[in-house]
Amino acid sequence: MSSSWIVYAIGFLAQLLFSARLIMQWIKSEKTQKIEIPTLFWKLSLQGAVLLFIYGYLRDDIAIMLGQFLVYGGYFRNLQLQGEWGKSGIMFKIYVIGLPILIALYIIFLGQLNWEDLIKGENNSTWLIILGVVGQLIYTTRFVYQWIHAERNHESDLPLKFWIISLVGSILIFAYGIFRDDPVLIAAHFFGGIVYIRNLFIIRKSAE
Repeated sequence: MSSSWIVYAIGFLAQLLFSARLIMQWIKSEKTQKIEIPTLFWKLSLQGAVLLFIYGYLRDDIAIMLGQFLVYGGYFRNLQLQGEWGKSGIMFKIYVIGLPILIALYIIFLGQLNWEDLIKGENNSTWLIILGVVGQLIYTTRFVYQWIHAERNHESDLPLKFWIISLVGSILIFAYGIFRDDPVLIAAHFFGGIVYIRNLFIIRKSAE
């Protein structure tokens, strides 16, 4: 199943949504020469997270699943802080609330994935699992930090440390993707790294 084109299609679709959010954020920030965060950034994040979690499940990849599980609440909360959750359409709400519940129920009652699959899956070794999990934890920390920052300031934004943490985590996951032979992770974090570096330059320039 892990080599099926359908599995990779799900993964690339998820990363396409994540890439779209970065492109939108990048273009808007370039126009104003300061870091901007459109509402659609969080909506695309929620939709992409669901698909990437499914991809991680199909690939027996605990690092991917863990990362998406940990950041989901942060995406949701930022949408609330922007005052956009109530304005969202019913289909979007069903997707980001109902689908994760259905996925969880399926994994619990019908899924055949077990801890041995996650730890000893295809192309996995102990050091590789550690690399992937550490990379995802660091990458996930960016949204934990951003969430705390947003709650303190009662405003949804992306501060300097968010982009620094993003770059460090992305480099580790990119390396993990190479060793894991995962084209989805390789493509996504190569592009993501470029955007993170550019945003750091924008922040530096706007502070001058």
